[in-house]
Amino acid sequence: MDAQMLHSTQLFAGMREDEFQSALSALRAGEKEYKKGAVLLRAGSSTQRMGLVLKGSVTVESNDVWGNRTILSLIGEGQFFAETYALLDGEPLLVDVTANENCRILFLWIGGLRALSFAGEPWAAKLVANLLVISAQKNLALSGRSFHISPKTVRGRVMAYLNSVSLLKGSRQFDIPFDRQQLADYLNVERTALSKELGRMQRDGVLTVRKNHFAIRLSAP
Repeated sequence: MDAQMLHSTQLFAGMREDEFQSALSALRAGEKEYKKGAVLLRAGSSTQRMGLVLKGSVTVESNDVWGNRTILSLIGEGQFFAETYALLDGEPLLVDVTANENCRILFLWIGGLRALSFAGEPWAAKLVANLLVISAQKNLALSGRSFHISPKTVRGRVMAYLNSVSLLKGSRQFDIPFDRQQLADYLNVERTALSKELGRMQRDGVLTVRKNHFAIRLSAP
């Protein structure tokens, strides 16, 4: 475990070293490795542990009984998942968490924060405040996705998503974290339709794309 990297995450922000170590002990911190495609948490189950991605990335997905997949978010190194479910005792997950690549995860027993024995611990108050910040950041991310999928056309969804990435990166050239299938699943469109539309957008001079690298042009859409 990279203690320095872990201490620098939002979850442990503002903690002294002794508080950080006490928190790790109380939260029963433990690592686990997963291969690409492995399901870390499955819809319908419950959990009292949240996860921190130490290496690699995971996707949060909605997979229905008919085999349709929608990617809700991609969680990269230093980011967290399942914190809301971990705090809600017995609440069944409505999503799957899947390894997007080989990854290493640190699990933390956040459900234990409901125990009164932690109430007087200085680290516990800081942890709860930090969880509130993390939750607000997640809400922003989910709100962003609603903007990306609100346009009715494939082109509109692609442009909404790429515009957001461009703003976050501060550049008109950037890499996205999704491959073509994952981007289709994220935008809730068919992969074939997405590929055709990206081809048309290149011919129209709207953008250029090579694998997951995009460059936005100034031509009218």
